[in-house]
Amino acid sequence: MSVHESGEMYLEAILVLGKKSNFVRSVDVGEYLGYSKPSVSRAMGILREENYITVAKNGGLQLTDKGRTLAEKIYERHTILVDLLVHLGVSEETASVDACRMEHVISDETFDAIKRHASNL
Repeated sequence: MSVHESGEMYLEAILVLGKKSNFVRSVDVGEYLGYSKPSVSRAMGILREENYITVAKNGGLQLTDKGRTLAEKIYERHTILVDLLVHLGVSEETASVDACRMEHVISDETFDAIKRHASNL
């Protein structure tokens, strides 16, 4: 089953927060994304059911291998798209917002071409 854009955003948030701290909770994800507790709780339930995350008894969130693979893919798209847009003269803030939208809808083929092009800059 494929994850929707919001699910990808949650997975990416868990990955990013996990780089800063070994202990990531749902409340941390909600604060990071600016989402309500009920929305985060519902999403975590869906991601757990689909085997993208595990939730420890102490509330800690962990990405499964499946979840980490998808989160890293989205995060790579985000960082490369931001770098490319900034290189083109877009402000960092706008580049980040636009990359966040683009990273979820761009095809693998197009992203691979952008990635190849960006590596030559």
